[in-house]
Amino acid sequence: MRSILIGAVESTKIALEVMIDKGIKPIIVTLPLSHSYRHSDYVDLRPYADKWGLGLLETTNINSDEMINEIKKYHPDYIFVIGWSQIIKKELLNIPKRGVIGYHPAPLPRNRGRGVIPWTILLGEKESGSTLFWIDEGIDSGDILIQQKFFVDEDETARTLYDKHIKVLRSMMPKALELLKCDNPPRVPQDHSKATYCAKRTPEDGFINWVWSAKTVWTLIRAVTKPYPGAFTYYKNKKIIIWDASCIDDSVYIGLPGQIQKISKEGIIVTCGDGKCLFLKEMEIEDETEIELTKAFKIHDKFGITFLDVYRNILEIEKEK
Repeated sequence: MRSILIGAVESTKIALEVMIDKGIKPIIVTLPLSHSYRHSDYVDLRPYADKWGLGLLETTNINSDEMINEIKKYHPDYIFVIGWSQIIKKELLNIPKRGVIGYHPAPLPRNRGRGVIPWTILLGEKESGSTLFWIDEGIDSGDILIQQKFFVDEDETARTLYDKHIKVLRSMMPKALELLKCDNPPRVPQDHSKATYCAKRTPEDGFINWVWSAKTVWTLIRAVTKPYPGAFTYYKNKKIIIWDASCIDDSVYIGLPGQIQKISKEGIIVTCGDGKCLFLKEMEIEDETEIELTKAFKIHDKFGITFLDVYRNILEIEKEK
């Protein structure tokens, strides 16, 4: 099976390992290290290419004329797109003899699009799934080759959900490769009437509004924690990234949204907009390697940015003119 593997993230590495285990040595097309910022979960595939003696091409645009011409030289049977965010255009779709196979960490047709793992948690989905499908000219709309669903836990985080998808991909990929050896591999059409679309997310979407309920803030923290950029707030003009937290059901503390109620070595208790509290268990101050909570923060101070903060900053700017 002459194959091209396009991708630059952890799922790409998993797919590559399975392909090697099955005796398939694909040509790798990946992002250069200089563009690793495009993916929070970027994986440098060059060491793996060297280890297994694989051809490797680097590009920032899979649909460029130069890359199309390079891929054509290999006359692939299949192209696998696993961990690449660009839409694959028709010219590339027409290159392989048998088709282009994509991977999506969602139970298609639900949750097509971008940022699917955070959105799954933010939407409170009870079920998710991984899908290998035949890429067409639409957005994650092609026929399904193989799909495996699983339950989403109530306290699921981006990391735990990501790991579930990786585990499922590792189990699905050998089955998919066997199916693709057949004369007529499965092509199950999606029910497009049930399709939903997730919009692209940016690091700025992790901003915490402490007026939200404790559960809403907790959900955001879980949704964008590692391997993603993290939920964040501000304290005395410093960016604070919160990686882990939990809800406190019966809080004895009364305060304003974002107000610090208790500080210990284990974490910080903060009031949210519904009067309930969060216990912040893991956090960091941007650009600082260590954080000593009892020294970095003060009880009854507030996290976040208020209109008063903005007004004071404007006055300071005016004074400097």
